[in-house]
Amino acid sequence: MAELETRELEYFVAVAEELHFGRAAACLAIAQPALSKAIRRLESRLGVRLLERSSRHVALTPAGEALLHHGRHALDAVGAAAEKARRAGDRQAHLRLVIKPGGDANLLSGILAAYAGRPDARRVDILFGGATDRADHVRAGRADVALLYAPFDDMTGLDHEILLVEGRVAILPPDHRLATRSQVTLADLARETLPRWKGVRWTGAPEAAGQGPEVTDAAEALHMIRLGRTIAILPRSLAQPMHPDLVYRPVTDAPDSELVLAWSRDDRRRMVASFVAAAVEAAGTTRGRG
Repeated sequence: MAELETRELEYFVAVAEELHFGRAAACLAIAQPALSKAIRRLESRLGVRLLERSSRHVALTPAGEALLHHGRHALDAVGAAAEKARRAGDRQAHLRLVIKPGGDANLLSGILAAYAGRPDARRVDILFGGATDRADHVRAGRADVALLYAPFDDMTGLDHEILLVEGRVAILPPDHRLATRSQVTLADLARETLPRWKGVRWTGAPEAAGQGPEVTDAAEALHMIRLGRTIAILPRSLAQPMHPDLVYRPVTDAPDSELVLAWSRDDRRRMVASFVAAAVEAAGTTRGRG
């Protein structure tokens, strides 16, 4: 069976993404004839045509589309393996935690204090990610642990511990028809316009709800609510602090949200296990006080 070399795959993915040999060659910092020769050699070894090309046009064949899809994942896996190997061999490595701003339910200070008190504690570097890319940081080896919200974040390839289980709230303009109620249900919200969360596959919104503006985080959603373009259903902690111009009502039958600490399923480093244990301990202490 023909084998692929990482460099060949990098060359092909560059051409497939640019659909232009000249631009791909510039990105790769190689000569265009050398790149063209490498792609022809790859097609010959695989026995399939990957690209349809003319003097003015480059397009992917079905085989090329398949190789692009799987090739991206393969290159990501190679990069993650190298990064994780370097991290595993670095005894002085800092622990890297990725969060989204405001996405710690006020638990982070207690978690860091609990971890700092452990004899094997390392320095913790805080990284900020977007609404949907924090799990990717862990899978790619750019972060060791992440604070995520289940079931909204993609947990593929990750293990996790639950730190907090919380209800969800509807956020409404003050003149909304439901604003005078003390609580609402999903049926009450079934025909409301709700935002489309970029990169989020499941939000728990009613199926009949209308599709509102696309947003990437809670701050954008709140802005659109104030403009009267949408309402939103959020985990209670992500709705904090409450905006004085908006109304917050518990959604009594909405699925609970879980704030979790996640790490790579194959990561067995003591540094990570120690941080996870400290986080679970700290979160339990915080809940006990509540």
